[in-house]
Amino acid sequence: MATIPEPPNKRYRSGEKEQKSDSEDESYVPYVPVKERKKQQLLKIGRLGLLKDLDPSKSKPLSESELGGDEEEDDQIWGRKNNIPLLDQHNELRKLAEAKKVSAVERQLKKEEEILEIVAEKKALMGVSELAKGIQYSDPIKTSWRPPRFVLALPQSRHENLRHQLRILVEGKEIPPPLKTFRDMKLHEGIIDGLKEKNIKKPTPIQVQGIPTVLSGRDMIGIAFTGSGKTLVFVLPLIMFCLEQEVKMPFIKNEGPYGLIICPSRELAKQTFDIIQFFCGHLRKKSMPVIRTCLCIGGVPVNEAIETIQKGVHIMVATPGRLMDMLEKKIVKLSVCRYLCMDEADRMIDLGFEEDVRTIFSYFNGQRQTLLFSATMPKKIQNFARSALVKPITINVGRAGAASMNVTQEVEYVKQEAKIVYLLECLQKTQPPVLIFAEKKQDVDAIHEYLLLKGVEAVAIHGGKDQEERSKSVEAFRNHEKDVLVATDVASKGLDFPDIQHVINYDMPDDVENYVHRIGRTGRSANKGLATTFINKSNDEMVLLDLKHLLIEAKQKVPAFLIEICPDTEKYLEVGDDRGCSYCGGLGHRITDCPKLEAQQNKQASNIGRRDYLSNTAADY
Repeated sequence: MATIPEPPNKRYRSGEKEQKSDSEDESYVPYVPVKERKKQQLLKIGRLGLLKDLDPSKSKPLSESELGGDEEEDDQIWGRKNNIPLLDQHNELRKLAEAKKVSAVERQLKKEEEILEIVAEKKALMGVSELAKGIQYSDPIKTSWRPPRFVLALPQSRHENLRHQLRILVEGKEIPPPLKTFRDMKLHEGIIDGLKEKNIKKPTPIQVQGIPTVLSGRDMIGIAFTGSGKTLVFVLPLIMFCLEQEVKMPFIKNEGPYGLIICPSRELAKQTFDIIQFFCGHLRKKSMPVIRTCLCIGGVPVNEAIETIQKGVHIMVATPGRLMDMLEKKIVKLSVCRYLCMDEADRMIDLGFEEDVRTIFSYFNGQRQTLLFSATMPKKIQNFARSALVKPITINVGRAGAASMNVTQEVEYVKQEAKIVYLLECLQKTQPPVLIFAEKKQDVDAIHEYLLLKGVEAVAIHGGKDQEERSKSVEAFRNHEKDVLVATDVASKGLDFPDIQHVINYDMPDDVENYVHRIGRTGRSANKGLATTFINKSNDEMVLLDLKHLLIEAKQKVPAFLIEICPDTEKYLEVGDDRGCSYCGGLGHRITDCPKLEAQQNKQASNIGRRDYLSNTAADY
């Protein structure tokens, strides 16, 4: 029988042979080198095995200090469980891993709630005077429009089935019924003739629910993918309201506007103005009164707008800068305005524009019907916008920020120096017209010059060009006089060009929302389109992650170099109620890693102490 040496339960100082007492041993803990400690631990574990072999009754589990504390926790577990079946050990370890995972998810959600609490707007999106006086409207504006009687007689289940069939998601109280034809919406014969001329035979899903909602006088948040016909949802009811006003009591000099439409870019404002003029022209053909519309945008002489305003204006289409200027100078008043629409609203509410919106709201003398429209509107913006709305109805066709399913998206890895040469090859993919987007003005000019040298009929627009040149370029492209339009993001929001075959992103934008708007210039009105995007190592990883998950959602081919991007944070993407980021709507990250929020906070931090010196808006006085 093997002899087992006595376990060394006493310690000796270095170089000492004499054994010390227990009391002295407890009070004095000498330094033991790492190698020596590991040898002792191995010796103890080996001794434990020998004890069990000899007499299981003599064996006892070693204490944490004997086994090296927390550092050797795994050794303890396996040492104690060597008589338990492997399957049971596996199940227990899996439970432990799941428990750790749940706690990590809880930590992530708690952290996100804290961030949302910090970034949430404490002040409502209302006029300054309304906030000061505590004015709050409880009931929506009343209108004379009612749905057809046969529709009102139909059961609620019919309306729900139609919404489900068209994939319309609606939130709100007392929702008007969806209507399947323009005639059921009781639109004027002249407007229906105009729709026929534009070859619009039946309403799109956003129009089926949106137009009855607006005609009922309800405040609304409208979200639908690009090219779904959102413009007609707010334009046609406004024309009907103004026609009713003019028939009952004609507008006198310097009166109006009754309706105000605010757009983020000059090109979008001009396009909306042209659409209104088109339908008003058809009403005049039916011997209806003249509906006067004015366009107030930067880069255009203000005299034309003033002339229309002096006659009495029904509808005003404006960009924020020019509108603020005209309100401050008292050129235009909003005393009788009862209809406000903000197209691409997230762009105007976002990026620190809230104060300017509040200032515009302060020029209203009474309650107004407020409409907000966009293809990309994160929950944070929706919740903030609701503070300005009265019993709002949110109509959502598809996920907010989702890409149009009619667009085939191709993402290609192209080195920075090879981009401009590769453009010519990409232009061969489809027939013209083709739209090319670039982030920087100098890139737009360089691409334009290169294409002209290669014999391509191209025009270019960006913020640095004067308005006359921009307007001519857009019209030439729209009328098929030019094959290629090169532009910055001024052409990405809301612009409708007929029959665009191909959109090329010369560079990936810093914000995936801009990407969605860009590629939405093609594949409009049930047509098919192609979008090609150049990316390389210069792109931010978070933006590429958003792009990757956007492609997956749209069931597009994901290139191998995007699949390889797999950070640890990806496991949290499905956590909570909302997928992805609750601040910007990006699918590839959470709010804890949001580059847009970080940029916004950096911008705010850099502006601390400066605003009072540099500002010149009415909001500061």
